[in-house]
Amino acid sequence: MSRPTRRVVVTGMGALTPIGNDAESFWSAMMAGKSGAAPITYFDTEHYATKFACELKGFDAVELLDRKTARRLDPFCQYAMVVADQALADAGVDSSTLSTEQQERIGVIYGSGIGGLQVLFSQAGTLSEDGPRRVSPFFIPMMIPDIAAGQISIRHGLRGPNYSCVSACATGNNNIGDAFMLIRLGHMEAAVTGGSEASISELGVGGFNALKALSTRNDEPERASRPFDATRDGFVLGEGAGALFIEELEHAKARGARIYAEIKGVGMSGDAHHITAPDPNGLGARNAMLAALRDGDLDPEQVDYLNMHGTSTGLGDVAETAAIKGVFGDHAYKMNVSSTKSMTGHLLGAAGAVEAIAAIGAITHQTIPPTINFEHPDPDCDLNYTFNTPVEREVNVTMSNAFGFGGHNTSIVFAKYEE
Repeated sequence: MSRPTRRVVVTGMGALTPIGNDAESFWSAMMAGKSGAAPITYFDTEHYATKFACELKGFDAVELLDRKTARRLDPFCQYAMVVADQALADAGVDSSTLSTEQQERIGVIYGSGIGGLQVLFSQAGTLSEDGPRRVSPFFIPMMIPDIAAGQISIRHGLRGPNYSCVSACATGNNNIGDAFMLIRLGHMEAAVTGGSEASISELGVGGFNALKALSTRNDEPERASRPFDATRDGFVLGEGAGALFIEELEHAKARGARIYAEIKGVGMSGDAHHITAPDPNGLGARNAMLAALRDGDLDPEQVDYLNMHGTSTGLGDVAETAAIKGVFGDHAYKMNVSSTKSMTGHLLGAAGAVEAIAAIGAITHQTIPPTINFEHPDPDCDLNYTFNTPVEREVNVTMSNAFGFGGHNTSIVFAKYEE
């Protein structure tokens, strides 16, 4: 069977992260090695094992949306709406000027790993204290993970394919991958795609603490996310959103769009191993990376930089390192890898989308984002992790990994655009 020949490029980006509230600020903060971790301000953490997270700073939904709209959206959906606005503006697309035909050929494939956790928690309290008659009529449409895609579509009149893929922490990558494939197959010309998450809440932190998944380095939170360091003790919970505007190459060229990078291939796999722990040998991660390279018709030696899932957990960092060795062989030690979660924390369903922006930025800036907070070598983690400071080098091809609870594995390959 022949591979589809339509090429897909990235022409717009939007980001809300704990270290920057747009794509440019996010990149600058990464280059400075800035940590987004700090004591939690959203609720009283007295009885929690983990008392810090990577919250957004200086974000005001009312200022960026209108008060009525913001009030009827869970924070995860507020974040999604804002980054979609950013990505469209960055791509030079004014949705108010689109013709009906254009509206029908632009889709929204956008997800969240958990959805409206904050409104779920608050409305459960309302039900318990005041009874069912006091439950908000907006509760269900505020909570469901697909509502971000629906709200973006409504806000901008985009009538192409519209849905949400939910795959835990692989969600951002899965949505970008689906949008890429739909464009490549001719089902639409362009899409807003990515992921959003807002899980820094009593229930979110409590749940991850119960899993023993979070770092408890409460005395120095800014140093807690330390992927590949021998003293890592769990991930740091983050929040935010990322969005890409992607389109078929000729569509982008016809409107004179600036092209950041080309999406070359996507790979997906399942671990079939455990609900939360990765396959110890990285089998599923390896299969996803190999599938992405095959899809993009690329050799492993062509990859210059890999943005690792790299959550700062004992099992995950070792398994992904083993998977990379299995895919890249000797080249695994020659290319740069890093985990930007060392700065942003783990954004769950938004991670893949935000880290795709980091992988694209490595191409546009010819610079590798660092892994900060490294101090103590781990003999099981021996790759070129770009510790503590950025590295300038030639970057033509990058890969971004995202893996999720349930054994979901996704990899996306980006390349410098060439005619």
